[in-house]
Amino acid sequence: MLDLRRLALLCEFARRGSIAATATALGYSASAVSQQLAALEREAGSVLLDRTSRSAELTEAGHRLVEHAQRILAMVEAAESDLSAHAATPSGRVVVTAFPTAAVAFAPVLARSLRRHTSLSLRLRQSRSGRGMREVQSGAVDIALVDDWYGGVRVRGDDALRVYPLLQDPIVLVVPRRHPMADPSVPVDMWALRDESWMATPDGEPSRLAVDRLLADVGGAHPVPWEFEGLGTILSLVAKGIGIAAVPALALAAGVRGVAVREFPGEPVSREVKAVVRSSSVNRPSVAATLRALHVAARYLSADLAPVRFSAE
Repeated sequence: MLDLRRLALLCEFARRGSIAATATALGYSASAVSQQLAALEREAGSVLLDRTSRSAELTEAGHRLVEHAQRILAMVEAAESDLSAHAATPSGRVVVTAFPTAAVAFAPVLARSLRRHTSLSLRLRQSRSGRGMREVQSGAVDIALVDDWYGGVRVRGDDALRVYPLLQDPIVLVVPRRHPMADPSVPVDMWALRDESWMATPDGEPSRLAVDRLLADVGGAHPVPWEFEGLGTILSLVAKGIGIAAVPALALAAGVRGVAVREFPGEPVSREVKAVVRSSSVNRPSVAATLRALHVAARYLSADLAPVRFSAE
């Protein structure tokens, strides 16, 4: 009989494309992954991987088994969800992954909403932007909070996934408290800001693309002299008067002292925060309760996303 865990491993291999990448994603050694896939070949009675000294790829039989495995695993999860739905009480562990700013912003309300479910435990992990959807597909997590940037890659659902919009997160201007444009009575002048010392994330990051898009409206800016990984680092440097920045408002949800936050003129650049979950698990009480808590958290955060709420002395 085919082992379900090995079938899941085969699906992960199909997504990752190599034994090494599969091992890294799942936290196993490459030899352990190779051994489990070899065991699955013995169970299936077919060669599933075409191996060379440096690589491995799926055979025709391997591709066919992946298609079957995806359906089998979805049916097993749907059956588990159906049985647990009749129990009605959320229980067990729910694993949620989120990009860093969402993890920090959603965590307090999520924890408060779920603590009444005494049989339910939550594991909230941070992951880099762009990985959450793949982690849901692989079964590594139950729910992913993903950022869908306007003008960037759209998050689309399919039959295996459901996507729930949570909130709009506008890009806002952050300046030191003593900056001339910290005064809300002074209009934000993008031409005047063009030659400021901008700080941003490195090229290729979604938030950096948003900054470049904003400055393109005023003919572009000089090359950004300060690039830092992590919006928290950038905000702390703005507070010290080292430069200015444009960041998603959600990055300020935890509070930052010593900065002023202003809206940009014109149509705002923004991203949409969404929850992605497998269709086969949405009826599981623990997942359903967590989705409800995420929507509650989104309503609270949406009320706080007005820039004036983030100004700090």
